[in-house]
Amino acid sequence: MRKDYLELSELLAMVKEGVSDAFPDKYWVKGEISSWSPRANGHCYLNLSETVRGRQVADIRAMIWKWQFPQLKAFFEKETGQTLQAGLTVLVRVQVNFSELYGITLFVDDIDPAFTAGAQALEKKKAIERLTAGGYLDMQKELVLPPLPYRLAVITSKTAAGYGDFRRHLLENEAGYAFRLDLYEALMQGEQAPASIISALLEAQEEAYDAILILRGGGSEMDLSCFDDYDLAVAIATCPVPVVTAIGHDRDFHIADMVANRFVKTPTALADLFLDVYAEEDAMLDALETRVRQAVADRLGAMSRRCDALAGRIRLGLVRRVHQEEQTVQARVTRIRLGLTQKYSALVRLSDGAAHRLQFAAGARIGQEISALALKEALIKASDPRNILGLGYVLVTGSDNKVLKTVDRVRVGDRIGVRFSDGALTAKVDEVFTEKEDQKNTA
Repeated sequence: MRKDYLELSELLAMVKEGVSDAFPDKYWVKGEISSWSPRANGHCYLNLSETVRGRQVADIRAMIWKWQFPQLKAFFEKETGQTLQAGLTVLVRVQVNFSELYGITLFVDDIDPAFTAGAQALEKKKAIERLTAGGYLDMQKELVLPPLPYRLAVITSKTAAGYGDFRRHLLENEAGYAFRLDLYEALMQGEQAPASIISALLEAQEEAYDAILILRGGGSEMDLSCFDDYDLAVAIATCPVPVVTAIGHDRDFHIADMVANRFVKTPTALADLFLDVYAEEDAMLDALETRVRQAVADRLGAMSRRCDALAGRIRLGLVRRVHQEEQTVQARVTRIRLGLTQKYSALVRLSDGAAHRLQFAAGARIGQEISALALKEALIKASDPRNILGLGYVLVTGSDNKVLKTVDRVRVGDRIGVRFSDGALTAKVDEVFTEKEDQKNTA
């Protein structure tokens, strides 16, 4: 069975007619500008939203035509003193329009400057007033980053694109500067984000870090509204470690940035902040090295010139001293030569006298020795046994051919030898008489 149907364009045309019939007039509407995008063609595209207790309950696309946008913007900023931008709660007059291609769009043709601050801007203002009254705005400014911050705690989402850009830019730097990064993950948008960031901040404080970094990439004002939280601002202000923030885009500025020790616009700029610190220190060391090298070169040059001058003076002094010493030595050599000549002459004279005395003494001594030898020769000749035997004496030897000087060695029956001056004989002992017995027999 064939069903009746409508073409999509027919249905949407009916919706468009119904919207036109339902909203024939222009209406004043209160809403927060959650996104803001002026275009090069002159039109301004924006989103109006409504938030209840931190939760978005309504959102719609809106547009200001290029022939109305400059006048509305100038009028609003002149009357309020604020820039017309995302984050403001405004009262605008709109006409409801439905397009078969783009859906419902609100065309804005007027704005009421009485609503100079959106709900978020009002809360932000109150938070800033409380922070100012409590003295929190300047607490972090009193802390000083170390000359070369190395240990860095990073509070962000691990999957955040901004964190990846920051990490690559910092750790893969061409100069090769080294850093230690510790990630403390936290929610970076939504109602739970402030409490999550505060928890990560307290955890990071338990370690010894040179700085704590809070970063996230860009997002809508709604996404970044958590960084205007009062409690988070107090936690940052009272942190004993310098806190540096990099939240959103160049156009974004939050309370967290106001109370931080320092703030930059983007994660990449945050990496450049620390790289610049190292680059400045590097440049200072290079300059110091150049100065030291130049100072050492100057000092060495001065010392070299001084040494050359001293060497010249020393060389001249040595030449003079050597010349003086040569003259002194020459004079001493002359005196020594003269003294030696005189000494030699005296020794020669003394030697000649001694030679004469030695010669005379030697002659006398030789004469004495000759006389003594002659006397000893006469005594030897007189003591010669052959001479004694010639006087009628005999030399008696025993059987062992040894001279017998006593009868005690002789026994009856022994054979003895008897030597005369002209020969010798052997005999046999018949009797042996001692001197006493011999005297008795003689008597």
